[in-house]
Amino acid sequence: MIHADVLGERARLTPGKTGLVWAATGARFTYRQMDETAARAGAVLRDRLGLAKGARYGLLSHNRPEFLDLFFAAAKTGLVVVPLGTRLTPRELAFIVEDAGLSALVYDGAFAGTVRDLAPLADVPTWIALDEPAAPGHLRWGAEVRAAAAAPFERTPCGPEDLLALLYTSGTTGKPKGVMVPHRMVAWNGLATTIAWQLREEDVSPIFTPLYHAGGLGAFLVPIVTIGGTVVLHAGFDPEEVWRTVGAERCTVVLGVPTIWKLLLEHPSFAAADLSSVRWLISGGAPLPLYLVEAYQARGIAFKQGYGLTEVGVNCFSMTVEESVARRGSIGKPMPFTEARLVREDGHDAAGEEVGELLLRGPHVCLGYWGQPEATAAALDADGWFRTGDLARRDADGFYTIAGRRKDMLISGGVNVYPAEIEGELLLHPKVQDAAVVGVPHPTWGEMGVAFVVPRPGESLDAEELLAFAAGRLARYKLPRAVVFRDALPRTAYGKVVKGELRDAWVAEHGGDAG
Repeated sequence: MIHADVLGERARLTPGKTGLVWAATGARFTYRQMDETAARAGAVLRDRLGLAKGARYGLLSHNRPEFLDLFFAAAKTGLVVVPLGTRLTPRELAFIVEDAGLSALVYDGAFAGTVRDLAPLADVPTWIALDEPAAPGHLRWGAEVRAAAAAPFERTPCGPEDLLALLYTSGTTGKPKGVMVPHRMVAWNGLATTIAWQLREEDVSPIFTPLYHAGGLGAFLVPIVTIGGTVVLHAGFDPEEVWRTVGAERCTVVLGVPTIWKLLLEHPSFAAADLSSVRWLISGGAPLPLYLVEAYQARGIAFKQGYGLTEVGVNCFSMTVEESVARRGSIGKPMPFTEARLVREDGHDAAGEEVGELLLRGPHVCLGYWGQPEATAAALDADGWFRTGDLARRDADGFYTIAGRRKDMLISGGVNVYPAEIEGELLLHPKVQDAAVVGVPHPTWGEMGVAFVVPRPGESLDAEELLAFAAGRLARYKLPRAVVFRDALPRTAYGKVVKGELRDAWVAEHGGDAG
């Protein structure tokens, strides 16, 4: 029966292979060692704390080896891990803690202050410190692990639909929702990504994105463990350390988000970085500006763009290295056993290269939202199709290109306008570093597009020049009717532009129905 304990399966097959390198110290761990520490973590949670199958435990921690132990412990025990965002305030965390109904919360020393502020706001029966306890009565993880090590451990049998994790969405459009991730979804992420992305047992991948996010877990932790490669785990993102690691550990496949790729490109160490081991780089989490692709390709590196979201797994499409060059801007074709549809607003399938909302169905789709049956029904229909909220086109060869978020689409004069298409053209201007287009109220047209643009450092750019450039590439009705220059765009931890903040700023300055 399929289950999410891919670490246990890998340790059975290649126990002596190095599976983890901890970048902070250079410590190396075999798959046997990783599996043993994950089993001891499971013993602490299940046997010493008495958590029953289905109970939820929170994890508030930066990247560290214990994070992996606690994640894979869920796969071995039938418990449900709830990774908590490290950038959230105590009040934001309290909402998730109460919503998930946590029986225990494990935290690292960096969040001792947060935990002290959180404790009065959230009813958690058991608090466990990975480092020094934040308050009297909190348990010490190390002591519990040592106590649990003496007893034999047996994995709790779990089925494909048993819950493994609750991954809370960022909440940029409202209160966070807990995405219900079953064992089947995690196992399929590892298997399908390995197949479609053609991962190899000799692959080495650095992980410097936060593990509390689906992106860190799904690309590439679970797939690399599935194939038996090596993960180099970073405590956080440091461009110099990343480039040094890529060369020293002979990294082969590297995932980042557009913001990270930009910072890596601009860091002084990039020019001398040893990239000879890299097979390809891949970006996800947000639309990828083409200038970044071109800059890395200039170093002779293949650069792909991925697509996914927490609810359907972070890896849903694939393309070859050759296709990543010939079809820049595309996200590729659906992964094996992934069905995709494009649907118009009237519910009928889009025709030809018509834009439609992307719907996905397959073994990588979640069970819905924790405690929110109405939200689940709105996103996941009875036939298993999940509404992604993203708009896309499909060309005659079956390659998909994202046109933007459905909620970001603006209707100007009765015509649909897709901001992602406009942003892609604006980013081709040699003086533009970043751009986002949002719809704002307009007394005549209903909505109009406003472009928020970040010029490249040292460049002088005005709205007239930029719009003249865009006019040669876009139909007139698509052109932004205003341009706002900014030093930076607000982004989430995973690189998505917070368009609501830009829209609110415009309305606050110009009114709710400005022309």
